[in-house]
Amino acid sequence: MTSNEQRAALQRKIWDIANDVRGAVDGWDFKQYVLGTLFYRFISENFIDYITGGDPSVNYAAMADSDPNIAAAKDDAIKTKGYFIYPSQLFVNIAANANTNESLNTDLANIFAAIEASANGYPSERDIKGLFADFDTTSNRLGNTVKDKNDRLSKVLKRVAELDFGGFDASHIDLFGDAYEFLISNYAANAGKSGGEFFTPQHVSKLIAQLAMHKQTSVNKIYDPACGSGSLLLQAKKHFDQHLIEDGFFGQEINHTTYNLARMNMFLHNVNYDKFNIQLGNTLEEPHFADDRPFDAIVSNPPYSVKWIGSDDPTLINDERFAPAGVLAPKSKADFAFVLHALNYLSSKGRAAIVCFPGIFYRGGAEQKIRQYLVDNNYVESVISLAPNLFYGTTIAVNILVLAKNKKNTTTQFIDASGLFKKETNNNVLLESHIEQIMVAFDSKANIEHFAKTVPLEQVAANDYNLSVSSYVDAKDNREVVNIVKLNTDLKAAVTRIDQLRKDIDAIVAEIEGQEFEA
Repeated sequence: MTSNEQRAALQRKIWDIANDVRGAVDGWDFKQYVLGTLFYRFISENFIDYITGGDPSVNYAAMADSDPNIAAAKDDAIKTKGYFIYPSQLFVNIAANANTNESLNTDLANIFAAIEASANGYPSERDIKGLFADFDTTSNRLGNTVKDKNDRLSKVLKRVAELDFGGFDASHIDLFGDAYEFLISNYAANAGKSGGEFFTPQHVSKLIAQLAMHKQTSVNKIYDPACGSGSLLLQAKKHFDQHLIEDGFFGQEINHTTYNLARMNMFLHNVNYDKFNIQLGNTLEEPHFADDRPFDAIVSNPPYSVKWIGSDDPTLINDERFAPAGVLAPKSKADFAFVLHALNYLSSKGRAAIVCFPGIFYRGGAEQKIRQYLVDNNYVESVISLAPNLFYGTTIAVNILVLAKNKKNTTTQFIDASGLFKKETNNNVLLESHIEQIMVAFDSKANIEHFAKTVPLEQVAANDYNLSVSSYVDAKDNREVVNIVKLNTDLKAAVTRIDQLRKDIDAIVAEIEGQEFEA
C-alpha cells in the first residue's frame, strides 16, 4: 500500500475502534477517553524516544523507577519536554496488564496526576496542568461499577495499543497528529452544532491559513482568539515550513474541554510546550496576550452571532480594541467584537483571515459604523463568500474577511467562491483546486467576470459601506438562453401540424361513422 493508503486504513481502523469501545455511550460524550488515550500513548512514546536518544537498544520501559540514571535525567527532561514519565507510568506498561488490573481506573488517575505534577515549578507548568482533566476515570459514563469502568478503560487501552504507527520518527509523529485530527473531525461531524463550535474542517482551515500567511516569508507568531481544538493554528504549521513561524502558536479558548483538546493537539503535532501558548478564558472580556502583541498572522473562526456583554460594561467603549471604531458590536451579535479584537492584535505587516456570518456585512446600526471604520481606514483587503454547508453544525454560506494594515492601495477585493465545492454525503468540501483558484484571484486582485472584482474605497462608501460580495460581483446567469424567433417558428410549425392531425382524425372518424350507418 502507498503511504496515503496506509494512512486511510489506519484512520478507518481508529474510527472503528472509537465506535466499538464506547459501546452504548454517546460518541460525543466518550471522545475524551479515546482522544486522551491516544494522547497518553503519544507522550509516552515521545518521552521514550527523548530519554533514550532514539537508541532501540535502551529499553526504558523495562527499567526500575528507582534507577539512579532516571533520577539524574529528570530535571533536564522536564526542562526540555515539559513533563516526566517514569517507566512504570508508560502507556505500554499500563496497557499490557490492563485487563487484569483491578485498580486500573485509580492507577490511571494517579499516573495522569503525576505526569501533570512533574511540571510543577517548571516553565511548562501552565501548559501541562489539567491536560487530563477530562479523562475522568471515575465517571459513570464508563460504567456503574469499578469493574465496569475498568473493563471499558482496558478495552480502550488495548485497542489503541493495537494501532500500528511504525517507528518513532517524523512520519510516526505525523500519523499520530493526523489520527487525532481525523478523530476530532469525525466527532465534530457527528455532533451537529456543538461540533462546529470547536472544529474548523481541514479544507477550510487550509484556505484560511494560506490567506493569513500569503507572501509572508516569515511571521513572528500566529494567533487564534477563538482557537477551539487548535485546528486552524496547526494548519499553518502543516502547510508551511515550521521555521516561518518564529515564536510559535498562540490561542485562547472559552470551553475548558476544548481548551484541553487544543493543548493535546499541539503536543500531538510535535509542537513543544515552549512553542505554544494556549489560554483558557473569554477573549472579549478577559483577553490574554496583550503583552505578546502584535501578531503577523491571525486566523479565526469565532462563534457566529453570540451574545456578549457589550454596552452593559461601560468600560468597553474605552477599551483600545473597540474605542477607535467609536461604537461597540451589538450585545446580541458579537461578530464585529471579534473582528476588532483581531485587528488590534495584528501587526503592521500582517494579515488576519476571519470566518464571518454574512449578515454583518450588510446590516445597519452599529455594524454599519464598524464597517465604515474598517473601510475608511483601509483595513479591508478582501471579502470572500464561500459555498453553503462547508462547516459542521450549520448549512449557512459564510464569508472570510481578510484584514491588513499594510495595503498599498485603497481598494477592496470581493471574491464569489460560492460555486466552488464538491458535494459529499453530509457536507460540501473545498478541493485543492478550489483553494488554488481562490488564492490565485486573491494574489492578483484581477477582475474576473462573475468571480472577483476589486472596488475603490469610494464605491464602497457610496454603497453605505456594504461589504456583501453579491453587491459587487454579478452572479452568473445560468438560465438557458432562448431564441425567440426560432421558438415562434417552431410553435407555428407545431400548430400547423396539430391542425393537420385534427383534420386527419376528423376524416377517419367520419369514415368510420359512415360505414356504421351503411351497415
